[in-house]
Amino acid sequence: MNISEKIIPAWLTKKRLIWSGIVLAVLGGGFFVFFYGKSHTTEIATSTLAVFEKVSKLLPLEPDTKKEIEVVNTLVQELTVKDDKTRVFFLLLQNNFELRPGGGFLGQYAVVKIKNGELVSHFVEDANLLDQRIKNAGIKVTPPWPLTRYMQLKRWMLRDSNFSPDFPTNAQKAEYFYRLGGGREKFDAVIAVNADVLDHVLALTGPITVPGYSGTYSSEGGALKLEEAVEKAYLGDDVPAEVKEGRKNIMKKLAAEILKRLATVNNIPKIATLAQEELRNKNIQLFFHDSKLQALVESVHWDGSVAKNWNGDFLMVVDANMGALKSDYFVKRSLDYFVDFTAGARPKATVTYTYNHTAPGGDWRTSDYHTYTRIYAPKGSTYVDNSRVKTGGVGAQDDTAFNKTVFGYKVDVLMRQTLPTGISYELPETVTEENYRLLIQKQSGIGTLPATIRLKTSKGEFTATYDLKKDLALEIKEIEEQKK
Repeated sequence: MNISEKIIPAWLTKKRLIWSGIVLAVLGGGFFVFFYGKSHTTEIATSTLAVFEKVSKLLPLEPDTKKEIEVVNTLVQELTVKDDKTRVFFLLLQNNFELRPGGGFLGQYAVVKIKNGELVSHFVEDANLLDQRIKNAGIKVTPPWPLTRYMQLKRWMLRDSNFSPDFPTNAQKAEYFYRLGGGREKFDAVIAVNADVLDHVLALTGPITVPGYSGTYSSEGGALKLEEAVEKAYLGDDVPAEVKEGRKNIMKKLAAEILKRLATVNNIPKIATLAQEELRNKNIQLFFHDSKLQALVESVHWDGSVAKNWNGDFLMVVDANMGALKSDYFVKRSLDYFVDFTAGARPKATVTYTYNHTAPGGDWRTSDYHTYTRIYAPKGSTYVDNSRVKTGGVGAQDDTAFNKTVFGYKVDVLMRQTLPTGISYELPETVTEENYRLLIQKQSGIGTLPATIRLKTSKGEFTATYDLKKDLALEIKEIEEQKK
């Protein structure tokens, strides 16, 4: 059973998604609309949600479904309340073609302000400009050691700040670097949006040709084409940050055309469905400083956090592109997780993570793939010596913040190569065959992850397969019920 079926409620039909999707489009799913939209969308959102919330209390809906409606309604009311208070949002635009633990390379950010339910201002800037101000101030923050070891980084700054798979951690770290770069805004919320969202938005609008620029942008590689327009001519450390700032001009024009096509009532159900899907697969992640609002997004798993209090087996595989350009666009991943309860006094877990580098050849944005991989396992797990397959040396340490043991290693995958990698480790004694529970959390930015779960118990061997678009929670009986 998918975690969305056990923990996250079943979603409504497409028509009923209208009310939930409007606010999510405002928050991130339609981030272009958010930058350039008018107040009409929020007016529609407020009125329709108010009606639907009352009606939903009379409908025979699942309790968790009603909870999501309540969460959406609360967020909309918070955004649109007319109290003369300015609410400030920090948007992190992440390129998951250059995968980082928190979703993707942080190339640009935006500061967006809302007052009385209306967009009052927005500011978009290349992260390089803010990072340059940090350098100019003589500030030096020591990077996480993999960034130093494999990328020779001497300073940790905004563009590399999302080195945790936990979004609340990344959100607060991004705010820290924003302040180091001279930023003075105090944010109500931080929102991360991955590049994949653009292709999904273009699927709604249809192909777009931007006046003054060559080519057409569509859902088939639109984000990749935009990357070429905003990256290729601006490569190299010798290109001034001020010149690099000019690359956002095409984004403004593209955004304006997207808004023109989306900003109709008929498109609201489509935007709703899109936003719901992007939140589910962690292409959009939300963090609020208001503890009540943050508790709300946590309750429906929109916060991109690593589970800290899960009682049972746990697995999360996290990649960090280490100087492999934008090669993640071509890298497909699959997971095989085998737990053997008959191997000894403690169950033995084997993770096989397979990389399929589909690029036909290298160019300015594509190379052989290099990643620093981390496996998050239950705290107390112990690495089985010499069990590594096609990895660099394995390091292990406890991450007390998340109550996990973390195994890390380097992986190198050649273009046109399929490479199975992995390690084995003993799970803690608290993980037993009786009442076995497993939570697999999916990294932001990797898309759908094919996963095979295999258990060897006193009753025999059992196998279950899934396509993970979001996190997955299982109990042993659910795996046993599937065919061997």
